[in-house]
Amino acid sequence: MLSEPRSGRLAAWGNALLAGLVSPDDAVLEIVGDDAVHRVEGLPGESAPVGLTLALGRLRTLGVSGLRVALPAPGHPLGLSGPPEFNARALDAEEAAICHGAALGLVPEVYEAGPDGDVHVEVVWHVLPVREAPPADVPSLSEAERELAEALRDATEVLSRLDVAASGPVAEAAIDAYRARAERGREVLAPGYPPRAVRVLELAQRVGLLVSLAYENGHGGAVSSAEMGARAEALRPVERVARRAQVAAYNAYVEERERGVR
Repeated sequence: MLSEPRSGRLAAWGNALLAGLVSPDDAVLEIVGDDAVHRVEGLPGESAPVGLTLALGRLRTLGVSGLRVALPAPGHPLGLSGPPEFNARALDAEEAAICHGAALGLVPEVYEAGPDGDVHVEVVWHVLPVREAPPADVPSLSEAERELAEALRDATEVLSRLDVAASGPVAEAAIDAYRARAERGREVLAPGYPPRAVRVLELAQRVGLLVSLAYENGHGGAVSSAEMGARAEALRPVERVARRAQVAAYNAYVEERERGVR
């Protein structure tokens, strides 16, 4: 989780744009990130794919006042509300952005093109109808922060005993890269988000990074099938909590609007 999910960047900077806190050019630049280009397909009123700037403007005219994030995984439809067709598409992509104020959702499809050594990434956002209902299993920011602390505390002893803590040169390089980005003062979220959302997202990204490194380090010291099973059981809830916390952080802008804070 060294990089944000594309739906997270779309929601965060789309929300900042809708609030008038950033310009369209700045929002699109942040959303696209290191990708070559993003297009939006299936937008009501458009017969062909359009660029992000036009798409965000059109969403505003359709009544969209904010964007939420969904980060579903098999057996965990986190952030989704249906219908089944949209849920299936989002689950396949492992992410989606959900519009607040219009029954629409956007699911990214990623393409890689170009020769070896010069590959560029293009993204097409597919606009599909969604059901207007509360998103599944999304905690509040305070709940997410508490869950992260509890999950880390509960898992630390098991992970340490099974020797699966992130270690070695690859893990150290990844952690150093994360710290370097943080020291450069990168914006974890777009303007307009509450400080607690920034804090929760940063912690969730750190937790997700450590879980990813633990998985990538092979079996570590977990040499028996029982120990490997215990390791997986220790990592699974931590990863789930980290995803829930990410969604809570990205969705904080819309949640505050609904509570009348903004």
